[in-house]
Amino acid sequence: MEPKKMRWPALVVAAVAALTFTAPASAARTSPQASGAPECAPGTTVRTDRGAVCGTVTGGVTSWLGIRYAAPPVGDLRWAPPTPARPWTSTFPATERGANCPQADGLGSGSTIEDCLNLNVRAPENAGSKRLPVMVQIHGGGFRFGTPADGSHLVRSGNVVSVEVHYRLGIFGFMAHRDLGRNSGNYAFQDQQAALRWVQRNIAQFGGDPRNVTIFGASAGGSSVCANAVSPTAKGLFHKGIVQSGEYNSLLGTNTSWQPQDCKSELPTAAEAHRTGDRFAAAVGCGDAADTAACLRQVPVKTLLDRSGDGMGPDMGTIAPIVDGKTLTMSPAKAFATGRVNDVTLMHGVDRDETQLASANTPDDYRRLVRQQYGRYADQVFARYPLERFPTPSAFIAYRTIVADSNSVCPSLLNHRRMSRHIPVYAYQSDNADAPPATWLDQTKPNGAYHVLLNQFLSPRPGQQLTPNQQAFGAQITAQWTGFARTGDPTVEGAPLWPRFTRHNPDVMSLAPAGDSQLTREIGRQHHCAFWDRLTPYNH
Repeated sequence: MEPKKMRWPALVVAAVAALTFTAPASAARTSPQASGAPECAPGTTVRTDRGAVCGTVTGGVTSWLGIRYAAPPVGDLRWAPPTPARPWTSTFPATERGANCPQADGLGSGSTIEDCLNLNVRAPENAGSKRLPVMVQIHGGGFRFGTPADGSHLVRSGNVVSVEVHYRLGIFGFMAHRDLGRNSGNYAFQDQQAALRWVQRNIAQFGGDPRNVTIFGASAGGSSVCANAVSPTAKGLFHKGIVQSGEYNSLLGTNTSWQPQDCKSELPTAAEAHRTGDRFAAAVGCGDAADTAACLRQVPVKTLLDRSGDGMGPDMGTIAPIVDGKTLTMSPAKAFATGRVNDVTLMHGVDRDETQLASANTPDDYRRLVRQQYGRYADQVFARYPLERFPTPSAFIAYRTIVADSNSVCPSLLNHRRMSRHIPVYAYQSDNADAPPATWLDQTKPNGAYHVLLNQFLSPRPGQQLTPNQQAFGAQITAQWTGFARTGDPTVEGAPLWPRFTRHNPDVMSLAPAGDSQLTREIGRQHHCAFWDRLTPYNH
């Protein structure tokens, strides 16, 4: 991550206009009889297992927003597994987006509202009793930020039902402490799974097929797909998953912006997280409390956000996934390597030039950052990535390439191989360097196929102007993503043949604009993956 040029929401899955909405006050969503909400459209009333909801219709899409799928995680439910929402008797006007979960200021907008376990449902107008594919979006943001993107584009273009989930983030989503329970932590994944159980119980009433559910997300959303694919408690809750940019952590854990959390990382054990929790409890004044859990649940939201910060200090708490022993019994990468995977089909890939570290702007930067990031392996890195092989600005492009190869490209290819031994996998790499400009990147630099760029096409900004190449690419990506949700196969009309990745046919789809996508087996050789694989967890 480049603090001077990038803002934290570079990791947010929905780097689109949907991220800039102002969250309503909590009082506006505490009751189904919420006052001041926009009126519901006729014929949009749907009965859920908790009560009736009604929504709005825009551009052929019916939307139900801010539906509570679990009880507010407040009081004794802070740092507790999600519990069922209380039923309501009057029809709930699901016409306003629900609150973001607590997070620091960012493009997802800061929030201190803990009553945030809500979701949106969008369906083609008059979907009625149809059984359409269901696409459940899990937003990104490094597990610290973010809000779901508006799924209307997928609904209109792909004839699917979109579900968009808010889940607990940061210290609220991952705090672990022995007084909170032996399996404390990973509440974020428990929330996601509670939302998937809500989908199983209710989505048929909105025109969706509970037997055809695909979860998808980018960055931390992609990491969430990996986690749910191996979580014993997610078994049977979904059938397919799309992992976008789920490998992004610093390979060796240095000069990073995030605690270990992605699809390749070795996650902390419960014992390690509990020790971190002890230090955090002391830091917020609960270290000597007779009842540490009760004390922690009294600490103000803002104090918890401020004290946990980016999670990179010794007493800042656990704000990312752990191996808690129940929701996650091992790191996803280890589960992929050993076959402890749920019976699902996955699409899985990254963007070719992903970076989440500071940039090198001069040759001196390049040499300094490589030595800092790769330590005793630095000389081997220099030998494989000599500056003279890269075009101007050579330092920027060379270091961008190294970081992408070590953190994303090669770990993704390694996980293709691991996954494909146990479940069907469709592998891809986005090689599209012609995506619309991203506001969080320095546009004076050649950013290439940057992190989470596919979101620009799956959730386009209103009024976004696309070139003919970009329009063709966007149509292809949308067709492949929604086609996979429909059938479990991304080979669709208007897109090239995309076979499964197997040991005997290790074909990766290189996604490129204007009909130039093609299969390749050259990624490992081009990106020095034999070298990087030796440094990647669970490859020994």
